[in-house]
Amino acid sequence: MQKPSIPKGTRDFSPAEMMRRQYIFDTIRRVFRAYGFAPLETPSMENLSTLLGKYGDEGDKLLFKILNSGDYAAGLSDEEVRSASKICEKGLRYDLTVPFARYVVQHQGELTFPFKRYQIQPVWRADRPQKGRYREFYQCDVDVIGTRSLLCEVELVEIVERVFKALGIRVALKMNNRKILFGIAEAIGHADKMIDITVAIDKLEKIGAEKVRQLLIDEVKMLPCKAENVLDFMTITGTNTEVIAALERYRGMDETFDQGLDELITVTKYLKDFGVPEENFAVDLTIARGLDYYTGTVYETTLLDHPEIGSVCSGGRYDNLAEYYTDRKLPGVGISIGVTRLFYVLGEQGLLNSDICTAPADVLILPMTEDLSEAISLATDLRAAGVSTQIYTEKKKFKAKMNYADKLKVPYVYFLGEDEINAGVVSCKDMRTGEQVKLPRAEAVEKAKAFVESDRQKPVICEK
Repeated sequence: MQKPSIPKGTRDFSPAEMMRRQYIFDTIRRVFRAYGFAPLETPSMENLSTLLGKYGDEGDKLLFKILNSGDYAAGLSDEEVRSASKICEKGLRYDLTVPFARYVVQHQGELTFPFKRYQIQPVWRADRPQKGRYREFYQCDVDVIGTRSLLCEVELVEIVERVFKALGIRVALKMNNRKILFGIAEAIGHADKMIDITVAIDKLEKIGAEKVRQLLIDEVKMLPCKAENVLDFMTITGTNTEVIAALERYRGMDETFDQGLDELITVTKYLKDFGVPEENFAVDLTIARGLDYYTGTVYETTLLDHPEIGSVCSGGRYDNLAEYYTDRKLPGVGISIGVTRLFYVLGEQGLLNSDICTAPADVLILPMTEDLSEAISLATDLRAAGVSTQIYTEKKKFKAKMNYADKLKVPYVYFLGEDEINAGVVSCKDMRTGEQVKLPRAEAVEKAKAFVESDRQKPVICEK
């Protein structure tokens, strides 16, 4: 008999975990919709030609390539299967941004620009699985394409603020501008190695300055003095005003650098104008984002109360990504929230609010009569009021019925017997407190509705 298992780097989610995770998804979705973003889904697999060359050499190595099935692959020898790269024409999506760019170009004649979309779907990366990191995980992306307006960058910061505030999580958003980094690379004579430099800088927080310095020397082939120049630039710190003032001293050394500095100044000004507290966003020159396609503003977001979790939201501007598919200029900017990792780490640290109802139903109706008409009618009223309701119809003893309710952890059990039906009332038992009262049917519905509305107001993160 075969032992059940799942592929390495994937995981199952129990109903209770799914309820908490869905709470996060619903919260994020409501915020995205509030800013006028429309939902979009793309296929799990894309043509390899769509995916390759968009993520840099490191990213390309992490693509899951799909062996074509059917007659073409039938009867292959073991050696031919091992060299299947010859017939791998598709791959699982690595992120949601590249498929989005492909979709926009493919359907550009049907879209109205600027086009704003959000997308909540799984992605796959053939990385080494480790605690809290999976090969299959969900991303929640929000992007606007077809505009260069810097107000879009500001709006995305507001969205991040609003999402995490709704979840009851305090965050700090760090940002930089890739044009500033490009300008530095050009100024020191290494413009051709800009991507390699940003990949190395992106590892600064993980491996430290000395190891990054060695990467720049050994892998990027920079002279030690040039590597020191890069690291000296990265150590510029202080308030947003102080960092920008320090950057002003470099103005005039490179045109691309000046453009990036002007954009950074404009974005920080707009953020202040929109009332985003300055302590919630910071200019950080170490933020590089290792992916090839970023061209302007880049973001990283960490939890203020739990910085050890690392980045939970990132993104930036990609003015040239659509140019892989079209000559038309379609600049874009977006952010991505890594929900799977956030959910895992919060769970590991015991920070997910256990008071949130994770039962499959808010109310379990136990009919105590053969005729189910009244139970069905009550369930219909409850569901119309937004209360998830289940009717238990198994012919078992009362104790077994209550055990079922207890194991499901439903908040309320509503009993309907002959006495209740004749009196026009419902016996309502609060399974959390044990309290049981008889209420008129309309009041019983309102009681459950009030619970649901209260439960939705609870933060997903609990206070330790």
